[in-house]
Amino acid sequence: MTAELDLLVVGSGVAGLSAAVRAAAQPGVRVGVLTKGPLEQSTTRWAQGGVAAVLGGDPDSTDLHLADTLAAGAGLCDVDAVRVLVEEGPVRVRDLVALGARFDRDADGKFELAREGGHSLPRIVHAGGVATGAEIERALVAAVRSEATEIHEHAFALDLVIENGRCVGVRAALADGTIEVVRARNVLLASGGAGQIFSVTTNPLEATGDGIAMALRAGAAVADVEFVQFHPTALHHQRMPRPLLSEALRGHGALIRDINGERFVDEMLPRDQVSRAMVRRMIELHTDHCLLDVTGLDQFDVRFPTIAAMLSSLDFNPATDLLPIAPAAHYLCGGVVTDLNGASSLPGLWAAGEVACSGVHGANRLASNSLLEGMVFGARVVEAIENGTEGAERTGAMRALDGDGGRRLEGWSTPAPLSAAAPGDAVAIATARDDMQWAMTVGAGVVRDATSLAATERKVDHARALANGSGVASWELANLTAVASALLVAADARTESRGAHTRDDWPETDPDLALRLVIT
Repeated sequence: MTAELDLLVVGSGVAGLSAAVRAAAQPGVRVGVLTKGPLEQSTTRWAQGGVAAVLGGDPDSTDLHLADTLAAGAGLCDVDAVRVLVEEGPVRVRDLVALGARFDRDADGKFELAREGGHSLPRIVHAGGVATGAEIERALVAAVRSEATEIHEHAFALDLVIENGRCVGVRAALADGTIEVVRARNVLLASGGAGQIFSVTTNPLEATGDGIAMALRAGAAVADVEFVQFHPTALHHQRMPRPLLSEALRGHGALIRDINGERFVDEMLPRDQVSRAMVRRMIELHTDHCLLDVTGLDQFDVRFPTIAAMLSSLDFNPATDLLPIAPAAHYLCGGVVTDLNGASSLPGLWAAGEVACSGVHGANRLASNSLLEGMVFGARVVEAIENGTEGAERTGAMRALDGDGGRRLEGWSTPAPLSAAAPGDAVAIATARDDMQWAMTVGAGVVRDATSLAATERKVDHARALANGSGVASWELANLTAVASALLVAADARTESRGAHTRDDWPETDPDLALRLVIT
């Protein structure tokens, strides 16, 4: 193991790997990647829809992309962060092409562009129809394997190592079972989201909020975690993670119907609005699902080969069947607060991608902005480190820490470091995890209220008490409960409905709450 790295990347999705590739291209820079699965296994690999970017040669503009993003974010996007996203995004897409990523093109060699919910024009580039994440991951993994100084796969990042007020590395359980400190001058959290705090999710099993939980334990500021985007068209099926029926289907004309076959919502609205409308109709009709009608889409197998193969494996025929769907936890809009360079409130610690709160998404992410965010801000982290930037600047979401569009929450107790003691009771831990996930889905899902949040907190507290041993099961449960608790504290304090946060007992939007709720 290298004595000290220049950059340690925690996670292997698009944000982390794009940063690692960029940093490793600099002569003499020592870059490490640490991930708890194989390098190829990340939430990025599951991303279907594509990358939203204005690539030129069409009526679109970055101003339109910015306006669509701000509209979806329901008043909480940071305009400067969104401007960075839409203006630098096209360059990062071309960087991926240079690395060998193959996006779909038409007969003339131009990018095929799709439209998704909340976008005013088609601007989504995709690969293999709806296999964009897998193609991006393939290109990045190949580059990282050839360039990185060291790669730690099947390694669990336990906690950040803090010395003299600066992050200097990560304490991790490595693949051989030893617990070591991987030291680095800079640590980039790019560990993805926390979809596994819910029982119904599109996220892989690895998405347990590890990076956000480590940041909370280290005292770094976290914000916007009450805004969990539920994807409206997850296939209602026992398979978990829930198979995703891409938003691109609706962009090509798929219709959402209730169980009586009636349409009730504009399919091209932002995801939070569609999910809310579906839940309301499901409650009204006493059912647990709606239906997606794709029978009118021509050449389904050609346009969407990945989805067609998945449906066939589950005995669905898209040519004749109405597909059962229900909202599933999909994306965490908040996370570790960063400035426009990706710097956190803790010197030496950076964050990019779903683990971060950059200010881009606000209260609800615009479809297909997530891969773009990872590519853009992962690169900005590396540029800032190369330029010798130390500490966070008062830009982007970081302004919230000074009271500029933000408010610090009281009553938060910092979680204890992860334990290296004897493993806990495996059955009890698994049961507590299931119970907590179900409670979060029922009480803190698409629709919430004060009573449901309080009941959910009791389940989370019970699960936290059992997560006091060593081993991945205990560690993941501890991380899940840390993020769930932060979400519940913020959701209880946000006495309004805004974006992906809906309170039945506070149905209106409160102008006084057009700010970030910060936990630190």
